[in-house]
Amino acid sequence: MSSLTDRYLAATLRTVPAPRRAELAEELRASIADMIDDRTAGGQDHASAEREVLTEMGNPEQLAARYSDRTLQLIGPRYYLLWWRVLRMLLTWIPAIVGVVTGVVKATVGGEPGAAIGAGIASALQTAVQIAFWVTLSFAVLERTRTPLGLPEWTVDQLPEETHDRQISQPDSVASVVFLLGTVGVLVGQHFQHWASGDGSRLPVLDPALWSFWLPALIVVLLATVGLEIAKYRSGRWTWPLVGVNALLNLAFAAPVVWLLLTDRMLNPDLVERFAWLREGGADDVARIAVVVTVVIAVWDVIDSAVKAVRARR
Repeated sequence: MSSLTDRYLAATLRTVPAPRRAELAEELRASIADMIDDRTAGGQDHASAEREVLTEMGNPEQLAARYSDRTLQLIGPRYYLLWWRVLRMLLTWIPAIVGVVTGVVKATVGGEPGAAIGAGIASALQTAVQIAFWVTLSFAVLERTRTPLGLPEWTVDQLPEETHDRQISQPDSVASVVFLLGTVGVLVGQHFQHWASGDGSRLPVLDPALWSFWLPALIVVLLATVGLEIAKYRSGRWTWPLVGVNALLNLAFAAPVVWLLLTDRMLNPDLVERFAWLREGGADDVARIAVVVTVVIAVWDVIDSAVKAVRARR
């Protein structure tokens, strides 16, 4: 377990420009040691003296802002950090979920697969703008009216346990796990909660024959990816073994999906027959779009993880 001083320094320096970290670390450590020595010379024990000194120095993020000449201010500094934390958490997953849902509805219920990607991106951007506007407006009003939120004062007990920079944040991990489990839910749910077809009857979107092997296999890959997300969060950063597992899981998911789409085995044949636009080339358009999206996401995810692993080693 790191000492409180080590944890405080790590929390302070992680947002300070890299060229200044070594100098500031030495300066801060010396200042903290001097203040602790002043208290212990008067008979106070070291542990309680250390806690008092660090508490008096205040929130390490605010201290880092002073050293970096950054102004933590929206309308005023009172709720800046809380505003930024809430905004990041909401923007991490809500726009993406809205975009995916909009695209799926546009391609299936709306019968416009060609416009699905554009509609999903537009909805995600609109949602992000709305979230940023209303959250910012709310905190601006709270700041200007000096409305008390009853937030607890900062103490050293709030210091993170890690003394190194964390690449994998809790909101990111939670959002990824929710998305993966939601995808599993959609794969299973579409078989029981069927989409309505043109004549009013209900049919599953995916070919029921896939349940003999492919759908269970894809669900296993998704659940394994949930395990990878948990391992990433516990590690706190990308490592090369994690990058390798991530690449294998992306390949294990993308390759079967692409093959099933290109061989016309993904969509339910009865569903294709019920919709004229699917029979008249719509099914091929859906397959081509889905293949491109699947490949791009898989390749991007692998490249992104490798880049982050390189940064972590540095």
